Amino acid sequence: MFRLKIIIPLIIILSGFLTPDDRIIPVKGGGINDINRNSFWSYPWGKSVTHKGIDIFAKEGTDLFSSTYGIVLFRGEFGRGGNVVAILGPKWRLHYYAHLKEISTGFFNPVYPGEIIGTVGKTGNAANTPPHLHYSIMTLIPYLWRADSSIQGWKKIFFLNPYEEIK
Repeated sequence: MFRLKIIIPLIIILSGFLTPDDRIIPVKGGGINDINRNSFWSYPWGKSVTHKGIDIFAKEGTDLFSSTYGIVLFRGEFGRGGNVVAILGPKWRLHYYAHLKEISTGFFNPVYPGEIIGTVGKTGNAANTPPHLHYSIMTLIPYLWRADSSIQGWKKIFFLNPYEEIK
């Protein structure tokens, strides 16, 4: 019984690292030029202090895709993000899509790269900005070597630069 208590969690953890991690730009028709590359870890950035994702600009109502394989862990309204979708993907990374106009995926749905999960909007604290997707990638397993002395630099152990991950 003791061995099962150790082996089963290890299998689950390892399976997260072995799942394919193919990523695409999550906005239909979007390209590298639609991404504000300098928005990742920009300071100062409103109430969040530092911007921990990238913004991908597109016309309101443009389809949004899951950028990777995963399972939808949250869909709904979430504070400054407005309408959001959070997907647990490979390598135990949480993909966070914010400011959506509409959400078209369900809670606990499996998704694949290119599957429509919603549309570009400007909900939450993006109401007075051009329509865009705020896209963040957070790791559930901290990358301790990424911490630095910048403002909120210790939080870099949890946030990856999506631009580097999808370019």
